[in-house]
Amino acid sequence: MQTVFSRRKLLAAAAGAAALGTLPAAALAQLRIEITGVGANQIPVALMSMAGSTASGIDLMQIVAADLGRTGEFRLIQGEAEANPEDWAKPDVAPWAERGASVLASGAIEKRPSGEWEIVYKLFDAANGGVLDESRYLSTDTQLRMTAHRIADRIYDKLTGLGGLFTSRIAYVNERAKDRFELVIADSDGANAKTALRSSEPIISPAWSPDGRQVAYVSFENKKPVVYVHTLATGKRRVVANFKGNNSAPAFSPDGNRLAVALSRDGMTQIFLINADGTGVERFSRSLAIDTEPCFSADGRYVYFTSDRGGSPQIYRQAIGSGQADRVTFSSSYAVSPSIDAKGTNLAFVSREAGKYRVSVMDLQTGHQMPVSRTTLDESPSFSPNGRMIIYATERGKRGVLATASVDGIVHAMLSGPAGDIREPTWGPLIRY
Repeated sequence: MQTVFSRRKLLAAAAGAAALGTLPAAALAQLRIEITGVGANQIPVALMSMAGSTASGIDLMQIVAADLGRTGEFRLIQGEAEANPEDWAKPDVAPWAERGASVLASGAIEKRPSGEWEIVYKLFDAANGGVLDESRYLSTDTQLRMTAHRIADRIYDKLTGLGGLFTSRIAYVNERAKDRFELVIADSDGANAKTALRSSEPIISPAWSPDGRQVAYVSFENKKPVVYVHTLATGKRRVVANFKGNNSAPAFSPDGNRLAVALSRDGMTQIFLINADGTGVERFSRSLAIDTEPCFSADGRYVYFTSDRGGSPQIYRQAIGSGQADRVTFSSSYAVSPSIDAKGTNLAFVSREAGKYRVSVMDLQTGHQMPVSRTTLDESPSFSPNGRMIIYATERGKRGVLATASVDGIVHAMLSGPAGDIREPTWGPLIRY
């Protein structure tokens, strides 16, 4: 079952040192996004440039438009000029309706004496000018982009009822050179990328805590894989699994109190449960095969994991407190790297068909399975907070890049940076204010 670990690219490492930080500096330039595909029934949305954008140096509506555009669910109709201060609060919707808009978003940004920015957003019915939604925010300079993501989430949820996904962050590993690895934290669109950890040895398997404040990962800095939990605000971290053999593949429980990890301390790699502080380790799976890559179900009652106990790698499910594991995937001869959406309705994983490794999605109620990616060397799928998008790693020009796909496989985007081999993405929860 060596292929299950191919994305890790290692099972042993030389000595090295890691440096911690509190996300002080950008790790790389912004990721470049290329979008293909659109939804079958796009909602026509008009967006006026935000009044006051010249003073702020950033038009938040451009960020809102980019967010909505990546989903493929909207047809965007944008204005060319900044809105007049007297127009944004009660705009003439008729010209926008003539251009086919169903709704119109507008807003204004202004600097307050305190130094904060005051941002007001409104969403209008383009047919009659009625206000459908509105909100007001206070933001520092560094929070402006996240405020735009919050507006995008409000529009997205108002028009689809599917919840938000943009006010979140992603984590991934960037191998910038043979002996330079970085754990990177970025906004959901790849912007504001900052380095949480630098090391001369590999970093793998990042996993978000449910509150988005911590990331668990595996570091090889001490000549072996060790599981850490890293608090992003302070840069402090703690060891939670450093047993004999391999310590790998951490995954937080939905309440954040425990982690599932893959340990080989008893011989073959098996799934163990351990408290988030590193205490109370308890063996979970029991097989004569390799059990790895655990993830919890949305309700915390089950753990899904990869096992080759049946001969080839497949996804299994086992209830907490039960010793019986049931096979979940049957349509593929090879299935690894499970990820469950927040509602517990869909399972994403990597399947191999005809030598191609692609992200597939299974409806857990019906068992229906379909490939959603168009690439062929895919790894590490992870759902967006609302389960509508999946981020994963793939290759382009023999270099690792990130990609996204809609859960129905219609819309795709490629996120590539100027340098480094980007791997191991994981999509974090919505940021709560």
